[in-house]
Amino acid sequence: MATIVPTLARLAAFFGAFLAAFRSRSGLVVENLALRQQLAVMRESNTRPALRPVDRAFWVIVSRLWSRWKEALIIVQPETVISWHRKGFALFWRWKSRPVGRPPLSPELVALIQRMARENPLWSRRRIAAELARLGIDVDKDTVAKYMPKPGERPRRPPTQTWKTFIHNHVGATIAIDFLTVPTVMFRTLYVFFVLSLDRRRVLHVNVTANPSAQWAAQQIVEAIGPDLAPRFLMRDRDGIYGAAFDARVKHLGIKQLKSAPRSPWQNGYAERWVGTLRRELLDHVIVLGERHLLHLVRKHVAYYNDDRPHMALRGDSLTGRAVETAAKGKIIVSRRVGGLHHRYSRAA
Repeated sequence: MATIVPTLARLAAFFGAFLAAFRSRSGLVVENLALRQQLAVMRESNTRPALRPVDRAFWVIVSRLWSRWKEALIIVQPETVISWHRKGFALFWRWKSRPVGRPPLSPELVALIQRMARENPLWSRRRIAAELARLGIDVDKDTVAKYMPKPGERPRRPPTQTWKTFIHNHVGATIAIDFLTVPTVMFRTLYVFFVLSLDRRRVLHVNVTANPSAQWAAQQIVEAIGPDLAPRFLMRDRDGIYGAAFDARVKHLGIKQLKSAPRSPWQNGYAERWVGTLRRELLDHVIVLGERHLLHLVRKHVAYYNDDRPHMALRGDSLTGRAVETAAKGKIIVSRRVGGLHHRYSRAA
């Protein structure tokens, strides 16, 4: 109630000033003298009146419309009114110069981003943006990050310049191999062997065994190399599992072996990175029952890895290539991959 009374008094004063235009000249002179006498008393009381924003706005407007406004000003100094005007001008241009920002995403697109992040907890913001690009939706990775957790992994240390130069010069004719171990539900140890092509990093072959040997590994190389593949170099570590039988078979195929230095796994970085990918995207989320179960899971993941998974090194494309599907092809449908650990998004024709 205390704040309403002063406001009503100000409105009454403005309305009274409007009605004064219809009064006689003598009445206006007497009223003017009475008001000036009261203002003089208020000025001598040394009590500073409390001014509201509407009062400041009133005097700013009056100063722009009436040339003699300084003669009627008593409660504050003219410089104060000028400072009010400057502050109002600064606030006006601050509002007018406010950043517009990017247009907001549609609710349907936000829901799709959140669905991808929820159904694929291992995907980064760049991978989701790449998957959206495959659907003909251009969204920046930073915009995607607003709707999903940011990845916390730090990048790997890159290989030295000598190995990078060699790999770039021979990437199309080089394959990499390696083993990784997987425990089963009964605490047995199984071995996953894979052959990786450094050209687009495609997985050429994968197999599982409980008893690895040099002869078995050599046979996997033969099965991996088809009529359309003629590698010149094979990168591997110095594991003792690669014996004389393996060396003889690889030499017979006309392939030169490139062995990494002891305790230097980064020299076979592409193979090591795929091992990490397989563990993060599959093995860390399943309990292996046996050899056949593990082989089934790994082959399912390899099919997803080669045909569906967006790869950042390929600008979001898959290893085997995926065409961009525009909105004209229909609505977006979801296909489960690797038992639901991953998904592929495409448009229904």
